[in-house]
Amino acid sequence: MEVTNKFITIKATIDGEPQESDFELKIEPFSLSVKPGSNDVIIKNLYISIDPYQINRMKTVSSSQKTSKFSTQIATGEVIDAYGVGKVVASGNPKFEKDDYVVGLISWGEHSISHGFILNKLDPMGFPLSYHVGLLGLSGLTAYAGFIEICKPKKGEKVFVSAASVSVGNLVGQYAKTLGCYVVGCVGSPDKVKLLKEKLGFDQVFNYKEETDLNSTLERCFPDGIDIYFDNVGGEMLEAAISNMNLYGRVALCGVISEYTDVGKRASPNMLNVIYKRITIQGFLSGDYMHLFPEFISTTVEHLRTGKMHVLEDISIGLESVPTAFVGLFRGYNVGKKIVQVSDDLGDK
Repeated sequence: MEVTNKFITIKATIDGEPQESDFELKIEPFSLSVKPGSNDVIIKNLYISIDPYQINRMKTVSSSQKTSKFSTQIATGEVIDAYGVGKVVASGNPKFEKDDYVVGLISWGEHSISHGFILNKLDPMGFPLSYHVGLLGLSGLTAYAGFIEICKPKKGEKVFVSAASVSVGNLVGQYAKTLGCYVVGCVGSPDKVKLLKEKLGFDQVFNYKEETDLNSTLERCFPDGIDIYFDNVGGEMLEAAISNMNLYGRVALCGVISEYTDVGKRASPNMLNVIYKRITIQGFLSGDYMHLFPEFISTTVEHLRTGKMHVLEDISIGLESVPTAFVGLFRGYNVGKKIVQVSDDLGDK
């Protein structure tokens, strides 16, 4: 059986802030049948993750292509792979059967074809499928591994989280609160300040757009210094955090969104502070910590069911909304995990 498959691609490489006009919707024939002897899995895409790191794969010279086996450069006109949840339409792979839910590498399209790599059967565990794109997916693992494994928090420590209202940052703050830490987040609007304080229980939250001196702001929020900084933005925020860190402080470098579209904002922290305060700074990728996935799921599901953690999702409907959803990441529009619902759960029945 053959259908038409819609998918989103880039028209050309993107070297600045992305615009909706940088993308196009393409339509191609797509077979829903698996060739005899093939190991392929045909997937109906349901939910796809929208992540800012993808912009690094769209540049003329992709740093991710050179340094990470997890991210290769995206060619113009080709299908863009992405993390998400789907339903198996047909399978020649013994690990998957028709109507299985799957989570892993699919695409910015209506259908995907997979050889079974970076793809797993999904047990929804009674939660909405979208949760497995964000909180119970790679965003959640990123927050858990980066905070628990790299930052090694202790009860009562003082934690600063940048970009604290988006997919990873809000989860780091919530994990920190479950461990009894003092948590401060920075966000980009008054509404986000209110949300993090009232719903997620952050101790303090500030709107960085209203602050003229980040160093002074952090001194005010952390009169006794910062023990842990979970960095999602880089740039001036990283510099200010380093200046306010305590002895043996830990910094987890998760993302540098301020630098993704403007290399002029690259951080230049005071390295004497790093040396004399014996600060540990470590970058990481979620793929380095897949061995923690069972522990992460067990802990997070328990926090969800006991009400210690809450889910923040920002879901757009329809494949055509992908460009706007992606561009919105760089304009601060999303709250929580940005997801596009490509289809409902009806598959091709």
